[in-house]
Amino acid sequence: MFFQHLLTGHDTIECAYYLMRENGCLLDFESLAVQKDELARAKIRKPKAIKLGCEEFLLAAHGTGSGYPFLIENDTFSIEFGEFNNPNFFVTFRSIALWHHGAFNLHQRFLAWAKSVGCTPYKTETLSRVDFTFDYLLTEIDFDADNFVTVAIKDSQYRKDRKVQTFDFGTGDAKLRIYNKCDEITEKSAKTWFYDIWGVDHDVWRIEWQIRKDRLRTVGIKSFEDLKERQGDLLRLLVNDHTSLRIKSDDSNRSRWAIHPLWLDLIERVNQIEGLGIVRELDAHALMDERFTRIAISVYGYIKRVAAIDALYTGEQKSYVDEAFEHLQNKIMELHDPLTWQNDVDRRVEQMRLGE
Repeated sequence: MFFQHLLTGHDTIECAYYLMRENGCLLDFESLAVQKDELARAKIRKPKAIKLGCEEFLLAAHGTGSGYPFLIENDTFSIEFGEFNNPNFFVTFRSIALWHHGAFNLHQRFLAWAKSVGCTPYKTETLSRVDFTFDYLLTEIDFDADNFVTVAIKDSQYRKDRKVQTFDFGTGDAKLRIYNKCDEITEKSAKTWFYDIWGVDHDVWRIEWQIRKDRLRTVGIKSFEDLKERQGDLLRLLVNDHTSLRIKSDDSNRSRWAIHPLWLDLIERVNQIEGLGIVRELDAHALMDERFTRIAISVYGYIKRVAAIDALYTGEQKSYVDEAFEHLQNKIMELHDPLTWQNDVDRRVEQMRLGE
């Protein structure tokens, strides 16, 4: 079977943001409510074009099904928000923007917009959904639903004109879809701009993992920074342990079937994605241990800097970790404030309990 990898990236990301309004904030909820009500009373179906800070949006005449009174959208964001909601902003990043600008650039763009209207984060953002996709040119498929070995309890297959279009595995917080993306574009999404990115307009199949909050948390992915560091670890767990594509054989034990070349290529591409080396899902204590390890890694890096500073001061070529550690400890004790220490520690304990 011929296949060619075309594209890897994020297709959908949903994220909650916690923002507070600073003095001089340009986000006037009363004015927005008046404009929204005017649209609703006039029974105008088209949203109203508005400019808020550094971005232009379309203001909807209605709230959202998830309880936010305001909805503003452009070709980059769909932003649900409300003065008294918690979290008070919920953002869906558009597919076209994700593919042309990248998830982490869009996160920074949203924060830049928030700053432009006088809002700043008071708590780290929380990701609630991330779709990871791998697009392949497949001129024909030599597998069916029985070629997949999966831990998913539920699976399904969809056909059109007696040809398979979609394989689905799993529900809820981890769902795998393998489907003919070109058919989906023609029949549903109309995202023909993918043709320019792929360089082809036919026979493209997408391997897509739709991952929601609970599964993201199993490897400690909560924020965009976590996503950058750990997405490779999560994907390695998914492509190896959740579902895999195999070559059928007479062996009654399906897990011993050889891995299909397409899936081997997928595994190799996932292995190239950076991660922290997590090899299993983490429980609460493991997450704390893993956080402690990350802190130790950071401190170790700073100790090397201390050793470098000592070398510049003394001209000595040989450095010792215990001496550098002692110098750093002495400096910390100079900065230590016994009066605020316990309060600061207690505050951080509460933040960790709340998942910050």
